Amino acid sequence: MEKKSTRVAYGEALVKLGKMNEDIVVLEADLSKSTMTAYFKKEFPERHINVGIAEADMIGTAAGIATTGKIPFASTFAHFAAGRAFDQVRNSVAYPQLNVKICPTHAGVSLGEDGGSHQSVEDVALMRAIPGMVVLSPADAVETEKMVFAVAEYEGPVYVRLGRLNIPVLFDENYKFEIGKAATLREGNDVAILATGLMVSEALEAAKLLEEKGVKARVVNVSTIKPLDTETVLKAAKECKFIVTSEEHSVIGGLGSAVSEYLSEVHPAKVVKHGIQDVFGQSADGETMLTNYGLRAKDIAETVLNNLK
Repeated sequence: MEKKSTRVAYGEALVKLGKMNEDIVVLEADLSKSTMTAYFKKEFPERHINVGIAEADMIGTAAGIATTGKIPFASTFAHFAAGRAFDQVRNSVAYPQLNVKICPTHAGVSLGEDGGSHQSVEDVALMRAIPGMVVLSPADAVETEKMVFAVAEYEGPVYVRLGRLNIPVLFDENYKFEIGKAATLREGNDVAILATGLMVSEALEAAKLLEEKGVKARVVNVSTIKPLDTETVLKAAKECKFIVTSEEHSVIGGLGSAVSEYLSEVHPAKVVKHGIQDVFGQSADGETMLTNYGLRAKDIAETVLNNLK
């Protein structure tokens, strides 16, 4: 199966978008070769701004640019965008509801060797809590490109969570992405696995393992974490025995929390949160990190089977 990182797909999508729309401006905090905005810089150097190692400055500058009618895309590592620059994201971008697209890469523990200080396991929780912030997490390279084009059309602040690791390409060009809509990729009524980001491919593999055990799992790609597709979530809760959420993020404040918060009010159901268990990351290669943190298909399948009894 072809593999490609969402950060590379992001960089390529920006170039395509830049050719179509002269209002696209890309900001960077001295990591363009890592976030892949270097692709855009090569094509449109006059529309690429490197603010240096000053992430808060980058977000503030992006906010200012947005007031001129331009569409700024700001990129750095996820921990720096959501953590270090949180105040600027909240007060300079979200509070005035400016049209800034915050698209950090290297999210989660799969970024690898940089270690726990750089591995953002709480960024979704931080961004979800900000009023009016849209929070997205693509499952593969194809969805990433479609997502980039969609957020450029959307008016308002958006956070797009991207990764470093090469992951399976799941979709073809016919795949449709829409902000606020989840996609059911596999039907089943024993359990619904609601996954986001790179965990979607693991969830699909888990469904195959479960089928061998006679368990029919529904797999849903929840690429929009906020606003949550409540219709699809409610349908899964009503039609399946229970729900397992799967994310490369802390089980506190992420997709699992979003699903639980919603269902607790409208249709109380069992929701088992699969993800990072309230711990920081460590230094190892990305694939090893996913294995060591139990973020594999076999771990999802085991979670389902343990709760199916």
